[in-house]
Amino acid sequence: MALPTILPYSMPVAADLPPNRASWTADPRRSVLLVHDMQAYFLNVFAADQSPVTELLAHIQALLAQCRKLGIPIVYTAQPGEQSREERGLLFDFWGEGINKAPHLKYIVPELMPAEGDIVLDKWRYSAFRKSNLAERMKEIGRDQLIISGIYAHIGCLMTASEAFMQDIQAFMVADALADFSLENHTMAITYAANRCAVVLTTEQTLAQLSAGTASSARSPFHVDVLREQVAQLLFEAPERFGDHDHLIDVHGLDSIRVMSLVEVWRKQGAEVTFVELAEQPTLANWSKLLQSKMSVGAHV
Repeated sequence: MALPTILPYSMPVAADLPPNRASWTADPRRSVLLVHDMQAYFLNVFAADQSPVTELLAHIQALLAQCRKLGIPIVYTAQPGEQSREERGLLFDFWGEGINKAPHLKYIVPELMPAEGDIVLDKWRYSAFRKSNLAERMKEIGRDQLIISGIYAHIGCLMTASEAFMQDIQAFMVADALADFSLENHTMAITYAANRCAVVLTTEQTLAQLSAGTASSARSPFHVDVLREQVAQLLFEAPERFGDHDHLIDVHGLDSIRVMSLVEVWRKQGAEVTFVELAEQPTLANWSKLLQSKMSVGAHV
C-alpha cells in the first residue's frame, strides 16, 4: 500500500490540454492559489531533476511569485507527520500508515516554502475542503476562485476541484503545475476536470489571465471591456464572442433576470441606472456610455 515509484514522463503542454466546457477567467480579485501537498514525502517517489518534477517546481514558483506580487492569498495543504489510526480513517485501507512511516519528510519542499502571511492547512482527506475551514476562509475574504497546483493530479487535486465546483467555487487546474503517478493518470485528471468541474489552463495562460485581470481592475468599472467580461460570465461564454455593438438580447439571449442582476451590481457601484434604460439600448458600447454618464451625474450631485 506504499506510494508507487513514479517514472519520468513529459509534462503536458498547451497543445495537450482538453477543451474546457466552462469559460471562466482567473481574476486576481477573486482568486486564491492552492499549493497542494508539496511535501518531501510525496515528491520523493519521483525521479529528481527530471520531468515532470522540474517543470512542476518551476511553474509553481512562477505562480507563487505572481500571486504574491498581486496580493492573491496563498493556501498550502500538508499532511501531518503523525496521524492516529482514527485520524487516517479510510485512507488507511488504501495507503496504510502513509506519511507516518516517514514523519521527517512532512515538510513542504524548500523551493516552495510558505512565506509570512500564507496559510498552511492540515490535510486529512483527498479534498482540501474536507475537515478544514478552507471554504469558510475563502468566503470571509470574498474569494470564489481556486487556482490548484501540486500533487497528485488525479487524487487530491481533482477531488478538491470537484468539491469546489459543488460549493460554487470556480476551480482552475493548472495542468503543467500538477504532477501524477503517470501521464495517463495526469491526462485523465485534467480531462475529467475540463469536462465536469473546472477550467484547465497552463501556467502561462493562468499568469496571463491574472495580469489581464489586474489591468482590467485599473480601468473604469464601466469600461466596455469590463462590461464584456461581466456579461460573458453571466452567459458562460468567452468574452471575445461579444462585440461592442452586438444586440445583447436578440443576438446573445441576455434575459431580463440577468439584466436585473447587472442593474443591482451597477447601482452598488454608484450608477443609478434602470432596467428600462438598459433594455432600450442593449449593446456594450451604449451601456458603457450610459453607465459612465450616470456616474458623472452622481458625482456632481
